[in-house]
Amino acid sequence: MKLVRYGEVGAEKPGLMDGETLRDLSNHVADITGDMLSDATLDTLRGIDPASLPEVKGNPRLGPCVGNIGKFLCIGLNYSDHAAETGAAIPEHPILFFKANSAIVGPNDDVVMPRGSTHTDWEVELGVVIGKKAKYVSKENALDHVAGYCVINDVSERHFQTQLTGQWTKGKSCDTFGPTGPWLVTRDEIPDPQTLDMSLDVNGKRMQTGNTSTMIFSVAEIIEHLSGLMTLHPGDVITTGTPPGVGMGMKPNPVYLKKGDVMELTIQGLGKQRQKVDQDV
Repeated sequence: MKLVRYGEVGAEKPGLMDGETLRDLSNHVADITGDMLSDATLDTLRGIDPASLPEVKGNPRLGPCVGNIGKFLCIGLNYSDHAAETGAAIPEHPILFFKANSAIVGPNDDVVMPRGSTHTDWEVELGVVIGKKAKYVSKENALDHVAGYCVINDVSERHFQTQLTGQWTKGKSCDTFGPTGPWLVTRDEIPDPQTLDMSLDVNGKRMQTGNTSTMIFSVAEIIEHLSGLMTLHPGDVITTGTPPGVGMGMKPNPVYLKKGDVMELTIQGLGKQRQKVDQDV
């Protein structure tokens, strides 16, 4: 299934994709949140004939594909070629940072650079949505704890991230820096999350091309590692790193976003995002 949240900010309704048709799920679930991401609830939803659901007319805004996200956990430098372009060593363990939940927006909402920003960058990433509580999980059964997958743009302000004394979170947590969606694709549709092509364009120019097969730490290994440090709860989201082609890695000079730019992201089987860039004044 491809589960969707649609409608105005703060008033999103649950839906699912029936081919190219968006259908309303409001008569069956209140929202797409951790509370309804168990295997049992998802199996119940799979039993519904999509044609029996009301069709959503028009072209409504798509919200983040998961509501009330618990933890937004991020893995850095998880592609060997991306680590190389940034001049960083290959990490021995998954690098973890957090992105503030106030950064989360819909997949096609504007990305608004903070006041004075001159180093805002793009990062297409595979998002993993936890569906079952995970504590001390082994990599052999880690994927059983996944509800599904989505596209995430881990937008990053590099000056804030590296120069404002502290951890990466400063440059990762600006408002609108976490576009998530367009839909949550349940894990049965993605039997192997390590085989997915991914790309990102800025103003129609291809910047990032990659495949999840080149991750340093697989999705299963990441879940094993994180669940040994903290309990992962349904509705938590893990974003798993980005392939090469980010702006800060451009040679001979880095390239950063500016007002009016348009980012377009896609991951195989998970849909597309499109954001226009604005800036606070």
